[in-house]
Amino acid sequence: MPSHRKPRTRVLTSPGSRRTAAGLTTAALATVTLLSQSAEASPRSPKPTVEEVKKKVDTLYRQAEVATQKYNGVKEHVDERRAEVSDLQDAAARRTGKLNEARRELGTFAAAQYRGGGMNPTAQLMFSKDPQQFADRSHLMERLTGRQQQAVDAYQEQQAAAAHQRAEASRSLERLQESQTALADSKRTVQGKLTEARQLLSELTAAEKARLAALERKKEEEARRKAEEEAQKQHEQPGGGTDTGSPGTADPGQGGGPADGSYRTKAEKALAFARAQMGKPYVWGATGPNSYDCSGLTQAAWKAAGVSLPRTTWDQVKVGQRVATTDLAPGDLVFFYNDISHVGMYIGDGKMIHAPKPGASVRIESIYYMPIYGSVRPA
Repeated sequence: MPSHRKPRTRVLTSPGSRRTAAGLTTAALATVTLLSQSAEASPRSPKPTVEEVKKKVDTLYRQAEVATQKYNGVKEHVDERRAEVSDLQDAAARRTGKLNEARRELGTFAAAQYRGGGMNPTAQLMFSKDPQQFADRSHLMERLTGRQQQAVDAYQEQQAAAAHQRAEASRSLERLQESQTALADSKRTVQGKLTEARQLLSELTAAEKARLAALERKKEEEARRKAEEEAQKQHEQPGGGTDTGSPGTADPGQGGGPADGSYRTKAEKALAFARAQMGKPYVWGATGPNSYDCSGLTQAAWKAAGVSLPRTTWDQVKVGQRVATTDLAPGDLVFFYNDISHVGMYIGDGKMIHAPKPGASVRIESIYYMPIYGSVRPA
């Protein structure tokens, strides 16, 4: 009965085979080592919580709103300088026309002198057949010489004025170009902040988005409840009281008090306009009629009441009379955050109409949704 032998394992004994095996082993070990080091060097950062995402997005929106106000201010200057440049260029063109007229008149005298051969009066007298005719001609030439001098003076005056206006137009154009560069920088900043915020929100799951919406509702409810409590206090104590003051709120000693009849009439018109814009989207840099940012809405509303407000929150807060939070009247402007980056229009009972933020529309909300900086009565 034949015996079955176990196959013999072939051993690589040649020098070349041993080198190949050693090389493969070394490469495998190196690969494992590199993968291990890579895993240790760049551990995956934990996914941010919904609360962290909300905080970050809120911060980005605020930063975008600050950049928006800067954009609004620069754009206003760009528009003004563009009109200024246009006016200066028109004036320079008109001045050039006057300069050309003066040049033509001066040329007329030069041509007359050339035709006369530049003969001096003594020679003209010697060759003249009629002394009386010479006397009349001399008198006329004296008058012409006076007019010629006037023409020279007018030409020099127009030449200097034209050079001055051209230089002024050139400087204004340079300032316009600088403002346009700053405008483009502000625009990029706004767009960058909003893009980052949208990216963060897009990475949330459906459950996380629902959680985020719940957090927003909770914040809105707390602000609404605060408004109701403050309104109740106001109704219980007519005329208000002492503003206990959140950090940054207006000092009650800075003014305020009941609004007079004239102001109430204007405020009603401004509020009627603002209410008619409810539901229209927030768009940064927009002033209507189809969309608004926060200061664009307040500016347009008060314009409808015949009151001209500046474009930015930083300038609007300087207009009119400062009022305490407890002295607010419908139509007053309420400003938020220490950087004064947001504004709304007070409607009463602790509420306002405002254009909130990207992705939201003009709506009514509690003034306590954000930290109050201060308030003004613009008319």
